[in-house]
Amino acid sequence: MYQNLKKFKVPKDFRGKSKIVVQLWWIVEKTLFAWSPQFFYGWRRFLAKLFGAKIGKNVLLRPSVKMTYPWKVSIGDNSWIGDDVVLYSLGEIEIGSNTVISQKGYICTGSHDYNKTDFPIYAKKISIGNECWLATDVFVAPGISIGDGTVVGARSSVIDNLDGFSVFVGSPAKFLKKR
Repeated sequence: MYQNLKKFKVPKDFRGKSKIVVQLWWIVEKTLFAWSPQFFYGWRRFLAKLFGAKIGKNVLLRPSVKMTYPWKVSIGDNSWIGDDVVLYSLGEIEIGSNTVISQKGYICTGSHDYNKTDFPIYAKKISIGNECWLATDVFVAPGISIGDGTVVGARSSVIDNLDGFSVFVGSPAKFLKKR
């Protein structure tokens, strides 16, 4: 048997907050956050901060952004988080200043160990530097670090750490040139 999901258990304190706070956030995110007008960036920053996100000045969070656990998210000043971006923050997500995560990006801190029959869930921190641009539909795997000034081309999959001030494209993302 490869996996027996009957044996699966979420680790104690995995979410970082109580089930009630998690559910309250998901209700707020699906209503007050998602239904807010496009230009209500301050309102969405306020809501995310209310639930523990560390959000810098002038951050643009589009109404369709999804943050699993905002208390595990940190975004530096002047960064943009585009439409339909998923910040799957089972673990910490750290995004620098002046960084763009374009539409449909998926920043994924969690996965499962498929080598164990109880299919345990785990989370690993993702760090995205300052002055980066992750173009449309980029996937970033758990535990990844992306250096300052890096550009990742559209529909790329980042499964290895990326050096700074470089351009990467493809699935998996490969070095193209210096920025």
